[in-house]
Amino acid sequence: MTDRSGPALTQLTRPDQAGPGLRRQLVECWTEVTNAGGAAGFPFPPVAVSDVEPVADKLLARLEPGLSRLLVARFDGELAGWVVLDRDDHRLVGHWGTVRHLQTHPRHRGRGVGSALMAEARRVARDELGLEQLRLAARGGEGLEDFYRRLGWREAGRWPRALRLAPDDTRDEVLMLLDPL
Repeated sequence: MTDRSGPALTQLTRPDQAGPGLRRQLVECWTEVTNAGGAAGFPFPPVAVSDVEPVADKLLARLEPGLSRLLVARFDGELAGWVVLDRDDHRLVGHWGTVRHLQTHPRHRGRGVGSALMAEARRVARDELGLEQLRLAARGGEGLEDFYRRLGWREAGRWPRALRLAPDDTRDEVLMLLDPL
């Protein structure tokens, strides 16, 4: 089911913009996504809230207008998903950014949250940060490449057998590129 109106999108550019309520919702979302099998940065579920909290706190502490932004999607005030958009300010690589941790809360899957967040990340990267391209790394074998391709991304390469999830489950890390923005 797709929500016709789509999620409400906001961005955070500073740590002080993330109050305790949003922090709690981020941690809960990350925990739920990971425990539902999502490739969201914790490769070995199950995880507990106490595992996710310090990582979420570091992510929030890094927010800075020109370097790191958190894009948040909500339905009726409830967190539906989020993504991080990072860039390096070094002039050698300052023209591209990195998308990290795209996730949709399991309660909101199939409602266009991930696509909306990725479209907003593209817009912010191009229009607000002046970037020329975006990069991301995705876990192979999850169907993520197809999702990103539908949004205009292309595969730029792979690290073969880079991610060992279990002794009998080693996956490629798929490097994706969106260029031009």
